[in-house]
Amino acid sequence: MSTTKWSVDPTHSEIGFKVKHMMFTNVSGQFTKFTAEATTNGDSFEVASFSFSGDIDSVSTGNADRDGHLLSGDFFDAAQFPKITFESTAFNKKNEGEYTLNGNLSLHGETKPVSLDVEFGGIAKDPWGNTKAGFTITGKINRKDFGLTWNSTLETGGVLVGEEVKLAIELQFVKQ
Repeated sequence: MSTTKWSVDPTHSEIGFKVKHMMFTNVSGQFTKFTAEATTNGDSFEVASFSFSGDIDSVSTGNADRDGHLLSGDFFDAAQFPKITFESTAFNKKNEGEYTLNGNLSLHGETKPVSLDVEFGGIAKDPWGNTKAGFTITGKINRKDFGLTWNSTLETGGVLVGEEVKLAIELQFVKQ
């Protein structure tokens, strides 16, 4: 079977995250500049490999001051660590249309193994004849595992920023 390359369609994809603020609400953000690729045997994603690279300076939470703080040395330190990357190590079927994606996530100078849940939406041709494949990816990481330790204590005894970061990713790939 021949190897097939797939490239992300950024206009139909999102790299999102949520983190607790003041212990009781979530702040959402996303990376707006990124690339992702998949390699498959033919059109089958059963043994696919995935890679991703995102520009840290494309982080957007809808608030310019917060985004500026995230880019600073308190958080991402975008000047020193301009990319977030992921390389898969395994893609295993759990149930029909459900997979576990394991790989190495590199962020802020640290590389750690992560495990993500994947829902495979299927493969279809778009109106222009392009073959597309869709995925919904979710998971959680602890930001402290990647050296993102800045916080502020609240008067109530809690902290301003939660440690757990929830990932919410939508990827649409185009067959090359």
